[in-house]
Amino acid sequence: MHSSAPLVSPAPAAPRRWVGATIVLVIGSLLALTGLAVMLVGGAALWANGQTRGSGFFQTPTVSVAADSFALVSPPMEVTTDVNDAVALPFDLGTLRLVAEAIDGNTPIFVGVGPQADVDEYLANVHHTVLTTVSAGPFGSRYRDVPGTVSPTLPGSQDFWELSSSGTGERQILWDLQTLTAANSANWTIVVMNADASENVAVQLTGGARSDLIAPIGWALLASGLIVLLIGVVLIVLGAVSLGRRTPRGPAASAAGPVLPAVTPDGFSRDTNFVAAPPSLAGDLVSGATDAAPRYPAQLRGTLDPALSRWLWLVKWVLVIPHLIVLFFLWIAFMVCTVVAGFGILFTGRYPRALFDFNVGVLRWTWRVSFYGYSALGTDQYPPFTLARTDYPADFEVAYPEQLSRGLVLVKWWLLAIPHLLIVAALTGGLIGWGSGWGNGAAGDGAWADGSNAGVSLLGLLVFIAGVILLFTGRFRQGLFDLILGINRWVFRVITYTALMRDEYPPFVLDQGAARP
Repeated sequence: MHSSAPLVSPAPAAPRRWVGATIVLVIGSLLALTGLAVMLVGGAALWANGQTRGSGFFQTPTVSVAADSFALVSPPMEVTTDVNDAVALPFDLGTLRLVAEAIDGNTPIFVGVGPQADVDEYLANVHHTVLTTVSAGPFGSRYRDVPGTVSPTLPGSQDFWELSSSGTGERQILWDLQTLTAANSANWTIVVMNADASENVAVQLTGGARSDLIAPIGWALLASGLIVLLIGVVLIVLGAVSLGRRTPRGPAASAAGPVLPAVTPDGFSRDTNFVAAPPSLAGDLVSGATDAAPRYPAQLRGTLDPALSRWLWLVKWVLVIPHLIVLFFLWIAFMVCTVVAGFGILFTGRYPRALFDFNVGVLRWTWRVSFYGYSALGTDQYPPFTLARTDYPADFEVAYPEQLSRGLVLVKWWLLAIPHLLIVAALTGGLIGWGSGWGNGAAGDGAWADGSNAGVSLLGLLVFIAGVILLFTGRFRQGLFDLILGINRWVFRVITYTALMRDEYPPFVLDQGAARP
């Protein structure tokens, strides 16, 4: 056994520097998100450009439409261009295509594009159908019927059509946007009729578009997004390094062996109760005391408050919103710093100490918030806004490795961790993922998810049951608390390993009481 002073928050040496580093980190996170979003848009444009079919056109699904009227009419479309018609551009500014074919394949049809005013005059008092929505989905297209008593003249005999095509089989019109003159830049309407102006129009329609600008725009977005992303990453790393240097350092330990020597530190009882005085986890991890079993070099502690409020847990998820906003930016920085640290380990075999202390601080902050708000409900004491160790009843610490394997950094975060990821997914109810926490919420809180992962996790269900028992009895069942803490401990050990902080493989142990292995 060894004695250690209770954890206290050291007084900040330079609060202004903390504020400055935080601002830099937030700005970097916003820039990184913006750059990533721009890159995704650019990448999507390039991918879509590579998927074009039929002479480079983007094509819509073929839709069958039919009406018992004389004509199918599109809503008015305003197509304008600022390009002078006399200027011949060396590229295709944009071309629209409409392909129509009679459903029976034999009926001659007419397809035309004309000014809205002329089309309205041509179809005045003529029974026609306006296509308000064209869709191949389960709800189909939507129509608006316009009654009339007059039979139209042959559409091909009209001279106001800007573009038109008639006959059997596929009829196609190509609309070059550059050919529109300033005088004709107005509202346009597409009309589909039987070529003989008879009733009962039934056709298949396919739309398409192409432009030579899509690929250049995609590459420009990709390049500009990458630049913004890199600037954001640099700012994030600078902010994280500054914050990490100002966070009191945890223990350092050799990574030569698979695990660190086990200890029985002050505050970690050998029974299943975490109710002793708050320990110094830093001292625990480097103490010379020994125990019968090895101890993993990432230690999570949670002290159950014996006097919990019956009802406060119902609103804690609202009370932690300020923390979740902060954690949103901290976890963006956590992901960036993990990638940067991975390259550092790959080339030097060492995890940059400032980034390590910052990332441990993010995990510590996450655990305090989840312990208070949704993943354990073990205390009513509001968590502090700090990366540093405190006398808070929940704490987390990782022993700093002096040396890490360069080869493991390439495979341990995904390949080697697969068994643990599957188990944690089963415990927390969703696939492991980075975010403001871990799993379906911070530290695998078991929150509701969309899609195939929708539902409540085992951890979330246990926490809810504990909350209901607390509401009606005023007590938090110790055995249930130990199980909840064991699940959280497993999750955080896996995070430690996949975040490249340690090379020791996490044990397959749901330790529910003492802080071991």
